[in-house]
Amino acid sequence: MALFESYERRIDNINKVLNSYGISSLEEAEKITKDAGLDVYNQVKSIQPICFENACWAYTVGAAIAIKKGAKRAADAAAAIGEGLQAFCIPGSVADRRKVGLGHGNLGKMLLEEETECFAFLAGHESFAAAEGAIGIAEKANKVRQKPLRVILNGLGKDAAKIISRINGFTFVETEMDYYTGEVKEVYRKAYSNGLRAKVNCYGANDVTEGVAIMHKENVDISITGNSTNPTRFQHPVAGTYKKERLEQGKKYFSVASGGGTGRTLHPDNMAAGPASYGMTDTMGRMHSDAQFAGSSSVPAHVEMMGLIGMGNNPMVGATVAVAVSIEEAFK
Repeated sequence: MALFESYERRIDNINKVLNSYGISSLEEAEKITKDAGLDVYNQVKSIQPICFENACWAYTVGAAIAIKKGAKRAADAAAAIGEGLQAFCIPGSVADRRKVGLGHGNLGKMLLEEETECFAFLAGHESFAAAEGAIGIAEKANKVRQKPLRVILNGLGKDAAKIISRINGFTFVETEMDYYTGEVKEVYRKAYSNGLRAKVNCYGANDVTEGVAIMHKENVDISITGNSTNPTRFQHPVAGTYKKERLEQGKKYFSVASGGGTGRTLHPDNMAAGPASYGMTDTMGRMHSDAQFAGSSSVPAHVEMMGLIGMGNNPMVGATVAVAVSIEEAFK
């Protein structure tokens, strides 16, 4: 029986990568992780319970590669995990061409390096997928960092931000934009837990102007944009505008666009152009991003359709960080 989705289209490439590290099979990769005291399968499932089987196996392969390479630092383990994710890309797919697996590994590495101070999930609305990704990071990243990584959610809608905060135990931060001065003021803050999750600040904005001001307020230096709800109204314009203003200030900002693929959403030539159309959301992501992922920020099936694995891009960020930290802890 096939172990996971699209097994036949993936297994040759997976075995080639495994063999290059002296690992004979998927079963041996799993044994390597279990011998190190890791339960990668359930760790990944716990971050996005609706992920596909291939996501659990991809992270198992990535973790085995990290262990074989002796990646004792979580940041290095994250990069090695990216090699495992890349091995799962279906040859010739959008994810394969964009090297999205390696991109996820490198993003995880950046989040675990001390230079990164604040990471934002930038969504069109406050979504559960962004929350899943944030939880994976909040509960793990700071176990191996000297200086704590700050994680925020920034999306449209103050009510949505409050609801997501209450359900997930984040800190809801209500802001008010002063359009006369261009300043954003914090008017209310409430932590909905006492734990690590309370360290995640969750903002709801009324518009792009406020969204950009929130990014400046928190001094965000890396973000990932969602791509499903309001991409043309909020997250892509916020990322693009913030990038321009950060560069003018001489500061660094690494922007990741999750989502898009071929001919995705809101584009008049979708039907006629087929694969020649980027799709409107993908086009906007390309205009501001330093790394362009493929498929939905939240929906496993759409990322699978792009040829990577069945897991939303946002939860995947959390999974990469969580598994990488567990590898560093295992080496210790």
